[in-house]
Amino acid sequence: MDRFLLVLVLAAVAVAIALFVQRRRPDAPTPARAEYRAPARLEREDFERPEAPWLVAVFTSSACGSCDEVWSKAVVLDSDQVAVQQIEVSRDPDLHRRYGVDAVPIIAIAAADGTVSSSFVGPVSSTHLWAALADLRAPGSVPPGCSGHVDT
Repeated sequence: MDRFLLVLVLAAVAVAIALFVQRRRPDAPTPARAEYRAPARLEREDFERPEAPWLVAVFTSSACGSCDEVWSKAVVLDSDQVAVQQIEVSRDPDLHRRYGVDAVPIIAIAAADGTVSSSFVGPVSSTHLWAALADLRAPGSVPPGCSGHVDT
């Protein structure tokens, strides 16, 4: 009977240790989304100044740590030829949904016909942003080494 009791106690201890170890094991990682992307096309009528030859659409969120910095780099591109618009998710949730934007910041540079010719997902340097727009407006105008942006 003593042996049986000893085996029973040892089994209970083994089960307790197994449960403890299993609880300490970290959860499996959440599968990452394959890739966040900028929209391939923007309906220019959805944005301010649809008559401008170029649109720099900056999709942001007030909860985004790098969005303000990205916006401050983009807004200086605003001119007669370039409409720059911030699309903040709490102010413009319909545009975020319509264009499938579920990560921010995203910058999409669109031509007059709405085709997104260049885009950035995440933080971007001023040099890359300005070079992307310059190269779209005047192809070949960007010196070697100044590009490196993500084309869509």
